[in-house]
Amino acid sequence: MQPTLAIDARGLTRVYQTGDVHVPALRGVDLTIESGSFTAIMGPSGCGKSTLLHLLGGLDRPDSGEIYLAGQRVDQLSEAKWSVLRRREIGIVFQFFNLISNLTAADNIELPALLIGTPHAEARRRSQELLDQLGIGDKAGVLPSRMSGGQQQRVAIARALTNRPTILLADEPTGNLDSDSTREVLALLQQLNQAGQTILLVTHDARVAAVADRVITMRDGRIVDDARLNTNEPPAHLLSQLMRLEA
Repeated sequence: MQPTLAIDARGLTRVYQTGDVHVPALRGVDLTIESGSFTAIMGPSGCGKSTLLHLLGGLDRPDSGEIYLAGQRVDQLSEAKWSVLRRREIGIVFQFFNLISNLTAADNIELPALLIGTPHAEARRRSQELLDQLGIGDKAGVLPSRMSGGQQQRVAIARALTNRPTILLADEPTGNLDSDSTREVLALLQQLNQAGQTILLVTHDARVAAVADRVITMRDGRIVDDARLNTNEPPAHLLSQLMRLEA
């Protein structure tokens, strides 16, 4: 039986203009992401990986190409329809957390649910459930400024999950964390994937990509390698495999 596709992108191009200079960010990218998979997109800064993630999340528009989410074509949607789709079907986690500073952890997590009309009591229940699941149940009433970077990223992940999205997009989610917090967040993403969450993660770090079961390598706006990792191999072997892809 054919696997269900969470994402099917075809021939994506994106060119940015700086003055009179045209800078190609994506040069005809084709990508399919299976439901329930954990995929990492790896490559150096400027290779197009974050641009690709932003197109898939509706944060930017392709110059050409097609994007399908769960079989529905979405690249031609209006901004209003993209906004509704993003709230309901796509969770996005950023490097710098993007939490609202004057809202508590619980309020930050509840906000996306309230925006789609979820009753406040249900939004509060989901918020506390996610905080407990992510190991920070005691931080519900705490402001972001009083939490560590790792705790803030957990809140950001909980916020991205509150509407039970089809896919979780993570753009350098450990890029602003120390080593201990990085390990905690990556372990959390693995647990979420094992529970069935589809995850697409962008990183420049082979050690971060090693938690995924598939690693796509980009360079100069193109996909140059697509590898399925054998997660039964020891970490050292995984890392050497990834380092070869990155070279």
